Amino acid sequence: MPIDSTKFRSNSLTGSVKVSGGYANIALPTASYALEGNVSFNILIRTGSVEGAVIYTSPVITLIDNSSVVSLTANTATVAEGNLVAFTLVTANARDGANLFYSVLPVTANVTAADFTANTGIFTITNNTGTFTLMANADLSLMDETGETFKLQLRTNSSTGNIVYTAANVEILDTSSLYTTYTLTPASGSVNEGSSLTFNVGGKNITNGTYYWTINNVTTADGDFSDSSGSFTITSNAGSFTVTATDDATTEGSETFTVSLRTGSTSGTIVATSSTVTINDTSTTPPPTQLAIFGYGTNGGDLSITNKVSSTGVVATDTTGVGTARQYLAAAGYGGDKAIFGYGTTVSYSNKALTNLVSNTGVVATDTAGVGTARYNLAAAGYGGNKAIFGYGNTGLTYTAITNKVSSTGVVATDTAGVGTVRQYLAAAGYGGDKAIFGYGFGLSGANYLSMTNLVSNTGVVATDTAGVGTVRHSLAAAGYGGNKAIFGFGNTQGDFVYAYNLVSNTGVMGTDTAFVYYTGPGQTRSARASYAAASYGGDKAIFGYGSFPTTSITNLISNTGVMGTDTAGVGTARFGLAAAGYSST
Repeated sequence: MPIDSTKFRSNSLTGSVKVSGGYANIALPTASYALEGNVSFNILIRTGSVEGAVIYTSPVITLIDNSSVVSLTANTATVAEGNLVAFTLVTANARDGANLFYSVLPVTANVTAADFTANTGIFTITNNTGTFTLMANADLSLMDETGETFKLQLRTNSSTGNIVYTAANVEILDTSSLYTTYTLTPASGSVNEGSSLTFNVGGKNITNGTYYWTINNVTTADGDFSDSSGSFTITSNAGSFTVTATDDATTEGSETFTVSLRTGSTSGTIVATSSTVTINDTSTTPPPTQLAIFGYGTNGGDLSITNKVSSTGVVATDTTGVGTARQYLAAAGYGGDKAIFGYGTTVSYSNKALTNLVSNTGVVATDTAGVGTARYNLAAAGYGGNKAIFGYGNTGLTYTAITNKVSSTGVVATDTAGVGTVRQYLAAAGYGGDKAIFGYGFGLSGANYLSMTNLVSNTGVVATDTAGVGTVRHSLAAAGYGGNKAIFGFGNTQGDFVYAYNLVSNTGVMGTDTAFVYYTGPGQTRSARASYAAASYGGDKAIFGYGSFPTTSITNLISNTGVMGTDTAGVGTARFGLAAAGYSST
C-alpha cells in the first residue's frame, strides 16, 4: 500500500540532512500502526530544497507489518436502549500506541445514527489489546423498533478508512415496548355538517378505564360541534368515541379541527392528538331579508313621503314624510344595514345639502345639517362594504363633479375635488361587492347626453372617465343586483325615452343595451320613463320605481340574473325626482 506521513513519528515525508566527509545519516523512526499491511518506499536525495533536483534515489525500503486481528467481540449479543455495549479487540504483533478506528454498520434498515450517542470512534492498541464502548441511546419516541441489529466495522487511518475486520451482529432491545403508547385516528379525514365522525383509540400497555377527549379548534369554534369534549372507556388497549359537527345553516366554507386524547379529565395531560379533520360546509346561509325604501320627490310640489319595499319586492303605501320635502336628491345604503337620503332641491330652487338617515327598520330621521356643496340631480351609491358616496350634480350655477363620502356611521364628509366629466341627471350603483360606478348623465355643453362611466374603488377613489357604452341619456336610475353586479335602466335621450337597460359585470364592465319593446301584449308592458329611482332588495335583486312622464308610481323588478320584469301596478303617490336605497340587509 502507498506510504503516508502517519507511518513516521515526525508525521512528515520530507526533511533535511547534513553531508559531512561524503556521508550523511538519515534517521526515520517509524510510528505505531497496525493492520495496514507492508508498505514500501524510496528515499529521494535533492539539492536546494525538498522540491529541488533529484541527485539520488535509494533502493526500495519496505516496512514490515506483521500485525493481525485475533478477535473483535462484544460483551453481549443484545444491548438495551440507553445502555453500553463494550467491544474488545485482540491482535497479534501490533505495536503499542497504534490507533484504530471503528464505525457502525446497520444490519436492519431501522438502525440510524440517532440510535447511538456516537456511531464512529477511535481507540489505541496496548499489549495487543484495544477496548471501547458504544452507547445505545434511550428511545424517547415510544415507537416500535423491535429487531434493530448492527455490526461494528474496524477501520484504519480514519472512521471512513479501509475496513479490516467486521464483528458479529448485536441487537438493540426496544425497551420502549415497556412504555404505554397511545394512538388517536379519525375514521375519515372529513365529516359533513350535521354528521358524526368516529375516532378510534389504540396503543400498548394502556390501563383500562375512563379517558377524555377535547376538540382543538383550528379554524372552527365550539359552536360548530354538538359537544366540544367528552369521555369514553378504553378496554384491552382499544376504545372509540364520536364527534358531531352541527348543521348551522350558515355558508362559511370548509373548516378544520383536531382532537386530543387526555387522561384524568378534559383538562388533563394530552397523550395523543389526531390528524387534522375537515368539516365539509353542506349548509346554506338563508337569503338576506334586505329591504328598500323610496323617498321624497315631486308631483308638482315638494314631497317627503316614503314607501318601503319588502324583501320580496312588494311596495308599501305612503309613510308620512320626515325632514325637508324636496326633489332630485340621491340616496344610498351605508353601515351594512341602513340608508341615507341627501341633497336635492325644491320647486323654488332652494338647493339643499342636508341629509336624512334611515334606520335598519326603515325609520327616516329628521334633517341633519348639510355638509358640502348644496346641489341636486346628483347620484349616490354604496362602496367599501359599509360606506356610501354622493357625487356630481347641479349647484344651480353650474354642473359639478365633486363627491362627498359617507362613513359607516352615516357622517357626510366635506367636498372632494371632482374627477371626470361634470354632469347632472346621472345614476350610480354598487358592484363587485365593495365598489361603485357612476354612469351616464347630462353635460354642460356639446354632446350633452352622455354615456361615460366612472368607477369608484373600495376606498372611495373616483376614477377618470371610461368611454361610454349604450345609449347616451340622462334622468335614468341604477341599482345593484345578483350580489355583485349592477343595472342602469330607462332614462331620456334627446327628447325621447330609452327602451333599454345595461348590465354591469362584477368587474365594473358596462354591457351594451338590452332593448325591450314598450308594449308587446297584455301583461307585458315595460314603461320607459325618466326621473325615477332604483334600489337593491332581497340581497340579490333590484327594483325600479315611480318616475315621469307621465308621472307614475309603477315599479319593475329586476331578477338576480339581471332580467327586468314587466310593470307592477303603482302603490303610493305617483311622483318623480325621488331617490331610493336598500337597507336592513341582515
